[in-house]
Amino acid sequence: MRLTIPWFDDDELLAVQAVLQSGYLTQGPYAAQLEQAVCAMIGAPHAYAMSSATTALHLALVVLGVGPGDEVIVPDFTFPATANVVVQQGAIPVLADVRPETYALDVHDVARRLTARTRAIMPVHPFGLSADMDPLLALARERGLAVIEDAACALGARYHGRYCGTMGEIGCFSFHPRKSVTTGEGGMMITADAELAERIAVLRTHGGVRGDYYLSFEDAGFNYRMSDLQAAVGVAQMGKLPMIIERKRVLAKHLTALLHNVSGVTPPCEPEGCVHTYQSYVVVLDEAINRDAVIGRMRERGIETTLGTYGLHAQPFFQRTYGYTSGDLPVSHRLFRQTLTLPLYAQMTEDDLSLVVDTLADVLDAMPVGGGVSS
Repeated sequence: MRLTIPWFDDDELLAVQAVLQSGYLTQGPYAAQLEQAVCAMIGAPHAYAMSSATTALHLALVVLGVGPGDEVIVPDFTFPATANVVVQQGAIPVLADVRPETYALDVHDVARRLTARTRAIMPVHPFGLSADMDPLLALARERGLAVIEDAACALGARYHGRYCGTMGEIGCFSFHPRKSVTTGEGGMMITADAELAERIAVLRTHGGVRGDYYLSFEDAGFNYRMSDLQAAVGVAQMGKLPMIIERKRVLAKHLTALLHNVSGVTPPCEPEGCVHTYQSYVVVLDEAINRDAVIGRMRERGIETTLGTYGLHAQPFFQRTYGYTSGDLPVSHRLFRQTLTLPLYAQMTEDDLSLVVDTLADVLDAMPVGGGVSS
């Protein structure tokens, strides 16, 4: 059983066929349609289709003026792309710990790590659940800091009535195949700031401003565009997104109920006021359980699982470059070692979920007592 499978049907095939027949393959009318669809869904005034969420995050730093010597607060429990873009700007990613129940930035730890060089906070909405944004936004406003939302996993997720990605200066989404909407690779930037929007539009396309007959290059920009082939798939996918989110929420609720009977497993939470999209369904295993061994034994039984995501401070680059030692950020370190992503996608049935849970229970029952934590 796969970890996730995108929901494709004839809509995507027909959309790609239309692009191929048009001969207009690069950024074009379908990219504009995809931008309009995202704006319509979440109420953002400006959206820009990008080649990936990573390039979106990088461009966000560029247009906000983050550069060499600046510091950006990044959650430690995240995929490395969140911090890598800070490094690529010559800035310093300052890793902050996360909340054990939501896996998202802990505002108290963020406050402890602010310095005179801090320019921005980059909260991640992990696995489709919003970070606790109000305290983070209040802290950022108090200190005059920009907020860039890494909403890669959270298109359609909400926080007290507001959509993830719309609360900071810039929000960035991913359309990777593990996301609820996919274009194969691809991303999206949104902002309510007209000046930032103008900068994004120029820098996304080589720094060129179109005149009557050709471009005038006003900046040394980037080629961060999305092709119309990808965008056509995204337009077809956006029509399914409300159904996909609702279906995954129903399945996640059922999966959580089943897991309450499995010892040693803590299901994900959904705090009051939040709407979790369950881009991934991530549980925490008790400390005595060797998570990596569980992944291997589930694989032997034909069920794909994986870790939640990474504790950046435990990765060789961040230890070598910034002097971190494994365990420096204790909550993130535990989640890195003990989180497990279970299969969850809209095409699954309740019988599929029962098979996943029954297999996990069997694997855990067969584990040696005190088998140790994952490496």
